[in-house]
Amino acid sequence: MAKDDALAHIPHLPAKPLIGHTKDALDDFLGLVSRSTESFGEIYRVKLLGKWRIHFTSPEAAEYILMDQDKNFSSEKGWADTMSQLFPRGLMLRDFDDHKQHRRIMQAAFRKPALDSYLTLMAPEIDRLVGQWPVNQSFAFHPAIKDLTLRMGANVFMGLSSDDPDAALLNDAFRDQIVAAVTVIRKPLPFTPFRKGLKAREVLVQRFHALVEERRDSDGKDFFTLMCQAKDEDGKGWSDTEIVEHFNFMMMAAHDTTASVLTTMVWAMTEHPEWQDRLLEEVAALPEGPMTPEIADQMPLTEMVFKEALRLVPPVPLFPRVALRDFEWNGVKIPAGYGTTVNVTMVMRSSAHFANPDQFDPDRFSSERAEDRSHRFAWIPFGGGAHKCIGMHFATMQVKGLIRALLISHRIERTTTGSVDWKRLPTARPKGGLPVKLVPLHRSLN
Repeated sequence: MAKDDALAHIPHLPAKPLIGHTKDALDDFLGLVSRSTESFGEIYRVKLLGKWRIHFTSPEAAEYILMDQDKNFSSEKGWADTMSQLFPRGLMLRDFDDHKQHRRIMQAAFRKPALDSYLTLMAPEIDRLVGQWPVNQSFAFHPAIKDLTLRMGANVFMGLSSDDPDAALLNDAFRDQIVAAVTVIRKPLPFTPFRKGLKAREVLVQRFHALVEERRDSDGKDFFTLMCQAKDEDGKGWSDTEIVEHFNFMMMAAHDTTASVLTTMVWAMTEHPEWQDRLLEEVAALPEGPMTPEIADQMPLTEMVFKEALRLVPPVPLFPRVALRDFEWNGVKIPAGYGTTVNVTMVMRSSAHFANPDQFDPDRFSSERAEDRSHRFAWIPFGGGAHKCIGMHFATMQVKGLIRALLISHRIERTTTGSVDWKRLPTARPKGGLPVKLVPLHRSLN
């Protein structure tokens, strides 16, 4: 039996020879998976980058795969196509007991005292960098926020000034590496972004190795220093190479996803000005002074918009796994060795759990409605189970700090008309970069 015959019982939309659904997914991923879900229901297959991948679109299936009680779904194999050459042995590219051990060590860098120290570093840097953006002048928000979060990462994650020449060099390398991570051509052919990204990885790995020794005994509060010193409850830490690989991966993951959701929030505030008004009022009522955890706790409306942005345009639209053994779900037999994908996008557009799921409606997260609690895997932008995003609380804190810095002194307006189209793979971003302008409100932080 031919290899693909093993999937003959799993339906799919018509696929083009050789490229399958790859072009359709890159051009209009939401359209492709919406049509597939409407045609076939909870389970279907999609051919991306030459491989069939079986999509699961219900919260129940997401819970089964992500909780993985039987240790049957490999995250390492699931992400290998896109991540293994650039970010080998990052936390997502580890499975089961090995992953658990490394996550326990990394948890030390995400406990509340550590998060509070990051906010202390981050707060003045956010205000300074936002203050450098043009006012009353159109600029593309998405590339601007990507640049800002990367520059801020040099400060918070590495303890470097964002204006440090070394930080600028590293940021350039990170940009090349991230571009390579999302390019379609996955071979290091001459003059391709992928080859350039691999060269950038060499620069970053060399620089990080040089930093490890000086940071192991440092009293710094940045993320890299805490990673160098992190140990689990048994006193076990990481080797130099493990520190470098984890840090390289975390910088990529934190930067790209945060930039994506902030862009969605700004789009939503310009598309739904009544919500921008509500957030402006919330920010205006906050205490003056640098951002603190206590101030972040006083931003429930911002958090609702954040959650709805993640639901409607998830930065990571798919969670790929590979089944290690045959299994069955709702009567459908899935053979081992195939991509088994949690389709986050469609899980969070389920009409069984969300009213008018295609509409922007942050009130669905209010305590009165709490639609996200209708099933514990109905809202899963950060994943679930053993691989649930370890930086979830840091991301929430960072987003609140940036929204406060923006809205304390500006209203945001779009400078183009018409609807915004989104490229959702591999990380969600708006076509055209979302041109906006900042209009002064004549108030500022003290």
